[in-house]
Amino acid sequence: MSFIKTTEQDSNYNHLEKMSLSDLLNNINKEDQTVPLAVQKAIPQIEILVHQIVIKLKQGGRLFYIGAGTSGRLGIVDASECPPTFGVSYDLVIGLIAGGDKAIREAVEFAEDSTNQGWTNLQKHKISDNDVVIGIAASGTTPYVISALQQCNKNNIITGCITCNKNSPLSQTAQFPIEVIVGPEFVTGSSRMKAGTAQKLILNMISTSTMIQLGKVKGNKMVDMQLSNDKLVDRGIKMIMSELNVPYTEANSLLTKHKTVRKAINTYNNEN
Repeated sequence: MSFIKTTEQDSNYNHLEKMSLSDLLNNINKEDQTVPLAVQKAIPQIEILVHQIVIKLKQGGRLFYIGAGTSGRLGIVDASECPPTFGVSYDLVIGLIAGGDKAIREAVEFAEDSTNQGWTNLQKHKISDNDVVIGIAASGTTPYVISALQQCNKNNIITGCITCNKNSPLSQTAQFPIEVIVGPEFVTGSSRMKAGTAQKLILNMISTSTMIQLGKVKGNKMVDMQLSNDKLVDRGIKMIMSELNVPYTEANSLLTKHKTVRKAINTYNNEN
């Protein structure tokens, strides 16, 4: 199968340095508007992968994201937001990046070129065939990610991927590939732009739909969220007010007593 890196092709724009600020911003925005349409085309692939994730997580498994550079950082962001948003443990969704924690803030030279570090990183978490691993790489050619998925396949671990090139080596390695073809970047090869936006949108879809399927949302509310600041406590109180039709003071007391919105609502309903 032919493989063309559309993410590396020349930008649709030239002489960027000669554009006015207004033109730069409007042209970037014009390119960005194409991303959701590209993601929409990949929804059937996303659905198939999420179905696999839900099955494994219901059986006690975990979800791993693994990537390098921007792709790795985006995975870490999505993983780190699951506990406060949905009240799950910090070891349910885990993000790994080539080069380790240092690479979250600064580039680690040649870390993405390692063909053994990805699998080593997964083994540190005692990866098993009860888990799911999603490789994230805009190019679809990152050795750190591909080699990790190859080892997962050998060990009967479900693998998926998010890439922005069609028929890439990563897509052909993953059992459940997601290919979102966003085309050339505004700045040639700068895949933190449209490709990164597409990856973020897909990660939002994966984690949110998975958590809803696992029962972590009631109605449209984050009833299991961690009450880690005053804003979230106030939001939780208002959720209880809306659900139970009680005044602020009573909702506050219920939340203070039961610690979570879900428990406050369920206990109240059971007692009344």
